[in-house]
Amino acid sequence: MRLNMFIPFAIFCLLSAALFVGLNLNPGNIPSALINDPVPEFSLPIVGGEEIGFSSNDLGAEDEVILVNFFASWCAPCYVEHPFLMKLKERGYKIYGVSYKDKARDTNGFIERQGNPYYKIAADEMGRVSIDWGVYGVPETYIIKNGIIMYKHAGPIHEMEFEDKIIPIIESIEQ
Repeated sequence: MRLNMFIPFAIFCLLSAALFVGLNLNPGNIPSALINDPVPEFSLPIVGGEEIGFSSNDLGAEDEVILVNFFASWCAPCYVEHPFLMKLKERGYKIYGVSYKDKARDTNGFIERQGNPYYKIAADEMGRVSIDWGVYGVPETYIIKNGIIMYKHAGPIHEMEFEDKIIPIIESIEQ
């Protein structure tokens, strides 16, 4: 009889311990299996069109650091991140935007209202290219140099985080 009372308590303790450990993990620190690999082969149309917006070939053509930002108009954190992306554009960063599972009119409205920080924008309406990149939620930003994925950032980029974490990565890549 006493054993039957102990089992629920033991299960409660195990679940409590698992939840405690899970609360201390940072979901943004999920590493990408594609780090130091070439960008996946793709070709995406411009938002609302059939002609090519950009392809994997565009991301390795120049010897410069490029940011690839996956976003959507329905994504609340994308609205939080967007003003900082505008600042990055002003600072001279080349940002390619991939509209993830979004309708063309919604993406275009988002860009018209919020501004356009992107060098080029393409539409991944079905999300297939995003799967190849390992995107599991938006926003996500990748740092690319010479067609190689150097870093993945999950979640919105904030200025302090960019300065403290991403700038050192970019500087080490450029050396």
